[in-house]
Amino acid sequence: MPAAAAIKVMVVDDQTSMRAMIRRTLQDLGFKDIRDKAGPVEALGAIRSDRVHLIISDYNMPDMDGLQFLEEVRKDPVIGKTVFIMLTGSADREIVQKAAGLGVNNYVVKPFSAAALKEKIERVFGELT
Repeated sequence: MPAAAAIKVMVVDDQTSMRAMIRRTLQDLGFKDIRDKAGPVEALGAIRSDRVHLIISDYNMPDMDGLQFLEEVRKDPVIGKTVFIMLTGSADREIVQKAAGLGVNNYVVKPFSAAALKEKIERVFGELT
């Protein structure tokens, strides 16, 4: 049972308000080490230089979407096994299937509750203490 406080998280979303909301939700769940970036390109650089345990990424972003970001993470030999949870505005079956094919660990449909996010994280890490 991992303690949420021991899990390093990177939140990637082009919307400042969404990053702030996710950060608050994670803090309420007991996470302490939460970083965030507005886009996948800068997030990749940050994650490569200072690894995290969990990436929570939006799907719909300019420059590189969440699937392309997931693909970049998965093909990197250093960060390729990082837990990746995708946020999407719709439960579009095609997006979900593509994400699953690329190795996403879980996905959350927006808008979401703190309980829903916690449940998706616990499905991967086990019960948070």
